[in-house]
Amino acid sequence: MMALLMLCYGTWVLATIWLPLWAAIPVLVLALTLHSSLSHEALHGHPTDRPWINAALVFPALGLFVPYLRFRDQHLAHHRDAVLTDPYDDPESNYLDPAVWDRMPGVLRLVMRVNNTLAGRMLIGPVLGQLSFMASDARAILRGDMRAALGWLLHVPAVALVLWWLAAFSALPLWAYLLACYGAMAVLKIRTFLEHQAHDHVGGRTVVIEDRGLLALLFLNNNFHIVHHMHPAAPWQTLPQLYAANSARYLGRNAGYRYASYAEIFGKHLFRAKDDVPHPHWRAPGDGA
Repeated sequence: MMALLMLCYGTWVLATIWLPLWAAIPVLVLALTLHSSLSHEALHGHPTDRPWINAALVFPALGLFVPYLRFRDQHLAHHRDAVLTDPYDDPESNYLDPAVWDRMPGVLRLVMRVNNTLAGRMLIGPVLGQLSFMASDARAILRGDMRAALGWLLHVPAVALVLWWLAAFSALPLWAYLLACYGAMAVLKIRTFLEHQAHDHVGGRTVVIEDRGLLALLFLNNNFHIVHHMHPAAPWQTLPQLYAANSARYLGRNAGYRYASYAEIFGKHLFRAKDDVPHPHWRAPGDGA
C-alpha cells in the first residue's frame, strides 16, 4: 500500500505541476479516484494497525469534498450488514422509504429515476450525493453531533493544504481541478452503483464483479464486494485470491448476485435502471410485517 500511496501522490504532483491542461485533468481523475480507494483501505486498518497513522497517510483532501473522518464513520456504520440498503440506517443506501417517495414532487422523482441509471449516476450522482451528504451532516451538527462537527473541522486544514499547493506551485486553473474532482467522483459512482441491492436475506444484498481491469485496480479490488464485507479487515490485494479459492461459497452467500465485468454493467445499465428508487422490501417500523 505504501508504494501505491507514493504512486498516487507522485502522479498528483506530476499532473498539477508539469502536465498540460488536456492531460492533467484525466490523470488527476485517476489519481483522485485511487486516493479515495486508498482512504477506504486506511479506514479498514491498512497499512498499519494505528488509525491515526493511516489517517495521516491520506490526510491531504485531494478530492476536496469528503472529510476523511466522516467517510470513516459512515462507511464503518455501513458495514453493519444487518442494515444494508436500509433507507435510514445504512448511510450509503440509495433507496428511499416508499412513503417518502410518494410525497416527492414529480420532477424530483424523475431526477431520482435518472440517477438510478449508470449514466445518470455518473453525470448527476456526484452532486446529488454531495448535497444529500452535506445536508445530513448539517442537520446532525445542528442537533449537537460533535463527531460530525469534528469531521468537518479537521477537513479544513486538509483542504487548505491542497489549495495552498495549487496556488503556490501549480498553473492549473481552479475550475480544471474542480472538474477533475467531479470526474473522480463520477468514476467512483461506477463502483458504488450496484454494490448492494434490496434483498430479503442479508447475504444477497452484496455483489461480486469478477473484473480484473483498470477499474478494479483503481477500486483496489473492492468489486469483490461480498468478499470485502465478509472479511473487512482483509487487505485489498488478497480479495481476488480469497474469492478464487472458494467462489462457490461467496456466490452461495450472496445468492448469485454477480457480474462478469464492468463492461457487462455498462451494457446492461448505462441507460436502464438497475431497480427502482423506493425500497421494494421496506416495512415501516410497527407495521406488523
